[in-house]
Amino acid sequence: MAQLIPNQSHHFDIPSNIVYLNAATMGPLPRTAAAAGRAGLERKLQPWNITSEDFFADTRSIRPKLAQLINADTDGIAICPSASYGLATAAQNLPIKAGQEILILDDQFPSNVYTWRAAAERAGAHVRTIGSADSNARLCDQLLDAIGDKTAIVACGHVRWTDGALIDLEAVGKRAREVGAALVLDLTQSCGAMPFDVEVIQPDFVVCGGYKWLLGPYSMGFLYAAPQHRDGAPLEQNWIARKGSENFSGLTNYQDEFGPGAVRYDMGERSNFALLPALEAAIDLILEWGIEQVAYTLGEQNKKLCEGLDSIGLRTLPESERGPHYIGARLPENTPGDLTKRLEQRNIYVSRRADSLRITPHLYNTQADFDLFLEGLTSEISLASA
Repeated sequence: MAQLIPNQSHHFDIPSNIVYLNAATMGPLPRTAAAAGRAGLERKLQPWNITSEDFFADTRSIRPKLAQLINADTDGIAICPSASYGLATAAQNLPIKAGQEILILDDQFPSNVYTWRAAAERAGAHVRTIGSADSNARLCDQLLDAIGDKTAIVACGHVRWTDGALIDLEAVGKRAREVGAALVLDLTQSCGAMPFDVEVIQPDFVVCGGYKWLLGPYSMGFLYAAPQHRDGAPLEQNWIARKGSENFSGLTNYQDEFGPGAVRYDMGERSNFALLPALEAAIDLILEWGIEQVAYTLGEQNKKLCEGLDSIGLRTLPESERGPHYIGARLPENTPGDLTKRLEQRNIYVSRRADSLRITPHLYNTQADFDLFLEGLTSEISLASA
């Protein structure tokens, strides 16, 4: 049974007068991760101490931990710099026929739109956007209804990035398999804050940027490829992904064969001596907390916060229809365009996405943070309507 995690602000360098409710934009780096990154960067002060083994040690250490985040096997994990890199890899390795459809969600993150527009254009297919604002149906139900015989790929996340609308990925995965469609998931806005199991969902590819809910550095993430996709074509032809690359003296014995599993999809210069240790330290902290416990704790926090938002007239999605870690509060029409700037002047940090105020706290936030936020938000909206 999941249990509440006590406040974890001691792991972060967030001053007591700052109300940071914006993990969905940029998760703050834990102190341990910053220390690991600094130590890694300083290794290059004396590069003669960096050995050939060092090019492999960090990836060897972090790969099983990345797999643990999504209950995957280690051979399925590749190191990549961004979600867009992983999505491009998936698009390159999935069949799309002329006349087929690629399904995406309305208001989907741009990287998860441009990739599929380009793939559809190459194949003579087209992108279909799901999630009409005029519909009273749940977003997930609209997606399930759209999956059919013409569907080549379903590309979505576990939650929609603008408002946290929840997608039942087990149902979506099952429906996609029924029609022979591929499932590509961008978990950047959920991995580390919501449980996910590749054995249950059975996606073809999963991508995740590490700088949000994984609390890691920018430009470091991962990709998961299902077993049937581990012999595909990588975006890069880099040396370190090849079989036998550990033998530096034999690198000119050029190898066509790749290393095991999804290693072929690793980005070039994957052995980043600063970013990899920082990401690993952040993931160590998340695994220590336990993802189920993180989701439960954030869910309990956010239930109370939603009650406060409802009390001042801001509508939020029902608890059953949003991710536990995510709140999108629908803003009234008279909301000032510079609302987030006004809140920043009060040392309160949130995001505005479309017509929603996106509020994404984490384990470092306190009840005092939420009280200050609601007080500041109420004041700014009242001032605008006066």
